[in-house]
Amino acid sequence: MNASVIDTVVFPVAGLGTRFLPATKASPKEMLPVVDKPLIQYAVEEAIAAGARNLVFVTGRTKRAIEDHFDMAYELETELAARGKQELLDMVRGVLPEGINCVYVRQREALGLGHAVLCARSLVGEKPFGVILADDLIDGGDKPVMRQLAERFSATGRSVISVERVPKEHTDRYGVVDIGDEPGPLAPIRAIVEKPDPADAPSNLAVVGRYLLTPRIFELLETTAPDRRGEIQLTDAIAALRDEQGVDAWEFTGKHYDCGNKLGYLEATVEYALKHPELGDTFAEYLDHRIAEMRKQQNV
Repeated sequence: MNASVIDTVVFPVAGLGTRFLPATKASPKEMLPVVDKPLIQYAVEEAIAAGARNLVFVTGRTKRAIEDHFDMAYELETELAARGKQELLDMVRGVLPEGINCVYVRQREALGLGHAVLCARSLVGEKPFGVILADDLIDGGDKPVMRQLAERFSATGRSVISVERVPKEHTDRYGVVDIGDEPGPLAPIRAIVEKPDPADAPSNLAVVGRYLLTPRIFELLETTAPDRRGEIQLTDAIAALRDEQGVDAWEFTGKHYDCGNKLGYLEATVEYALKHPELGDTFAEYLDHRIAEMRKQQNV
């Protein structure tokens, strides 16, 4: 096997984005820009870098902007061409490279992440596939996290999910895995639980928005009982998959920004702006100046 084993990646993008209201009242949270690209574009670029050619978007109402973003923009492209703005034209056309296939399916009810993944079953088929949560933005440098997972899968043939260490008091925000005394960074999962109370968490290794799964997960999702909120949790199906086939945890290399909340989104915006090829130096100067002003005001 090799990294191109990931032919398909699923993007669950049906969430309402209530933490960012009113900005997300009529626009998907996945279209929130980090400097000059929306979150969903970073996710798509990561999938393509891992070898994916089929992109499955599990959408909901008010998500049409995502489909439009990855479609051709005839009027815009014609106008840019007529004005001789070739650099901008190339940028617009490069949003989705040649040979990439985008497919969209609706999740009609908000029944959980597991249900969203299950909605993609007919489009994925009987082959391993990736899942990327766009609001978990991860800067993996030269090797994006989904590619890291692909390499692990190529070596083992086992499903693998990305994890990182978080403060113990934050475990109730994530799925959490137990790898026992294994040193990592790759280790078999002994147990996985969804959002445990910090006092009950088996570790501080949190699941972070990247999964590479075998197709058996779909059959397990079909029989996964809803939780107390009526949602089908992907974590529960992964626990069952672990019992049957084994699932590995990969402590990835990269910097994670939780863009599902405002602080994480702002952190990502600052960090990506600082390394932007056109804006980085100027933005750094602005921040230095602004910090100096704040310190001066505090000392008055």
